[in-house]
Amino acid sequence: MPSIFTRIILGEIPCHKVYQDSHVLAMLDINPIAPGHTLVIPTEPAETLDKLSDDSAAAIGRLLPRLCRAVCKATGCNAYNVLQNNGSGAHQAVMHVHFHIIPKPDPSRGLGIGWPASKLDNAAGTDLAKSIARALAG
Repeated sequence: MPSIFTRIILGEIPCHKVYQDSHVLAMLDINPIAPGHTLVIPTEPAETLDKLSDDSAAAIGRLLPRLCRAVCKATGCNAYNVLQNNGSGAHQAVMHVHFHIIPKPDPSRGLGIGWPASKLDNAAGTDLAKSIARALAG
């Protein structure tokens, strides 16, 4: 079953399109947290960022800063969040890679975040950094 984003890409469902090329579609979110809340999706149907091709990821990476500038200019906001979730355990609701650009017009609007930070143990950090570096190399 194709995701709602795949159906939008195929033109089966309308959207308020901001940008489209062969790799990326950007559109307004139909349930915005703030005015100008924009979704950026690859045309490639990957569920999570780690499954996305390098070409699609690079296309999104090149476009995100331009879209952020455009959203800020159009909304008059100087602050914004870029959010991307992977998997239902990380609050991903549509199983198709997507980035949210969410303007923060004032403290009461936009994205609210709790950040339950903790201290990184030095020895555990050293081991984990080495493990991630090995996984990246292999």
